[in-house]
Amino acid sequence: MSTVETVTAELLARHDRPGPRYTSYPTAVEFHDAFGPDESAAALARANAHPDEPVSLYFHIPFCESMCTFCGCSVVIRRDHEAAAPYLARLIREIELVAERLPDRRRVVQLHWGGGTPNFLSEKRMGALFEAITKHFTLLPDAEVALEVDPRTASPSQVDFLRGLGFNRMSMGIQDFTPEVQQAVNRIQPEAMTRQIFDRARDRGFESINCDLIYGLPFQSEETFQRTLDTVVDMGPDRLAVFSFAFVPWLKPHQRKIDPATMPETTAKFALFARAIQTLTAAGYQQIGMDHFAKPGDELTRALTRRKVGRNFQGYTVKETGDLIGFGMTAIGDVQGSYAQNQKELREYFEAIDAGHLATQRGILLTEEDKVRRHVITALMCNFAVSPPEVGARFGIDFRSHFAPELAELAALAREGFVEDTGDLIEVTPLGRLFIRNVAMPFDTFLKRKSGEKPVFSRTV
Repeated sequence: MSTVETVTAELLARHDRPGPRYTSYPTAVEFHDAFGPDESAAALARANAHPDEPVSLYFHIPFCESMCTFCGCSVVIRRDHEAAAPYLARLIREIELVAERLPDRRRVVQLHWGGGTPNFLSEKRMGALFEAITKHFTLLPDAEVALEVDPRTASPSQVDFLRGLGFNRMSMGIQDFTPEVQQAVNRIQPEAMTRQIFDRARDRGFESINCDLIYGLPFQSEETFQRTLDTVVDMGPDRLAVFSFAFVPWLKPHQRKIDPATMPETTAKFALFARAIQTLTAAGYQQIGMDHFAKPGDELTRALTRRKVGRNFQGYTVKETGDLIGFGMTAIGDVQGSYAQNQKELREYFEAIDAGHLATQRGILLTEEDKVRRHVITALMCNFAVSPPEVGARFGIDFRSHFAPELAELAALAREGFVEDTGDLIEVTPLGRLFIRNVAMPFDTFLKRKSGEKPVFSRTV
């Protein structure tokens, strides 16, 4: 019997509760507006003092032609692609503002365009943005140069153009190929359309292609989702992200268009993920973190065997990136022990850039305690293990006394079969990996303070 087959309805009910996905720690709900442009400038100044370390750059392109009702991203709906022109002008100016503050640190190990729909931009505008980036920053020879592409709006010529610019990685959303599901979430994307862009990217030599799926959507069943999984395996992406649908209508009002009665309940939803695990592992993929899968030869898979998988706002990575700088509205950066998020509205973002200021709206400066807990949570979320001696040596603490209350909570999870503590290593079991958010949550002091408050996170199952 496989691990997923041992998960009972009772176990799911006991652990299905709101909890963070830990894209960051502290999570974005802890950001505050006392952290603004001056604090961001100070963080960049500290970053500039490390000229030998490369940086990562993220660019948020928020535009989409229509709203997918499952979407949890920060998007701007526009049918007219000319809407991108004034935004692009501000992005280029923001590059200049940031580069002025990094005169000695311009080498880039990761470049990522996300959204929204980055390929909403015309080829001319994509070229202009890429030219502005490379004018002020130097892409290292082994840099990951990636973007997200919507197959519904992409074209083969656009794929060729992107490869010619220097992009070597592509991620494309699929979610589910079932027509009824696509209709329910306002994302009509036939298989043939997706394959055309996928095959073109493969033919043009993109080094890695990722596909995104979502489970827990309206009208999904094990049988229909299995057909989607079989189709995607046949396509053969290098990596797959299989996300749990984060139903948070109190945060994303457009999700109110979804009738909760059409969504699979907890046990049925988990069965969809179980299908994904069984199908993808049978096809040779290795599970990475809580919701990603990679082929055996992929660098993520190799890094997992060495417990060297990392994570930033763009996902799992093997690059030791250090500092990540975000550009564009709502973009989040992670620089020198601080998180900074740009203005969330176009008008405010434009005003900040036009005034010659960094566009930071809010953020947080991490305390030393935050950094210790971030390290522990990241180790668990990425590599399913944390070494108390290593953490103690790195941060100058006695791990077991420092985290005595947390270890008591882990002991309860150990009785559930989620973790094993051998003294020198706390390791998440195959069963515990299915509940990895729950395993990480005891180390989140902010979450404890929110006990009894209105939920702000999606459910963990």
